[in-house]
This record gives sequence, structure tokens and C-alpha cells, in this order.
Amino acid sequence: MDTVTDLSLREIGVAATKVLGRAVEVRAESHIGRDLAVDSLALMNIIMELEDTFDISIPLDRLASVETAGDLSKLINDLRTRA
Repeated sequence: MDTVTDLSLREIGVAATKVLGRAVEVRAESHIGRDLAVDSLALMNIIMELEDTFDISIPLDRLASVETAGDLSKLINDLRTRA
């Protein structure tokens, strides 16, 4: 994995920990709902944290294909390179 992906994965973990109020270990293969126990409301709060962190806007329609932290990391990196 490259350092950009590592950075965004780490930030996903930071955002999830902040929103959920518990330590969250995030790996690329971590399933957001099942492994991280994130519901839709918590996910939206995590997305808002990540949007602030990376100064991007994550379109809701792009989230439909996101299942793992790696998917979310890739989406963030794609949006950052276009910004």
C-alpha cells in the first residue's frame, strides 16, 4: 500500500474513533458495517469528519459502492486527486 492510502486509512480510523467514542482499528479489508459496527448515521458523521479533514466533498451516490475501509480510502484518494 502506498503512503497516501495509509494516510487516508489512518484518518478513517481517527474519524471513526471520534464519532463512535471507542478505539477503532481500521485495515483496508475492514468491512465498515460488519467489522467496524458502523450504522448509517455514524457513517454519515464519519464522512463529515473526513470531508473536513481532507477538505473534499464526498458525493452520497459514490458511497453506495463503498463496503470496506479500503473502498472508502480509494474514494477519498480519487476525490483528492481531482480537487
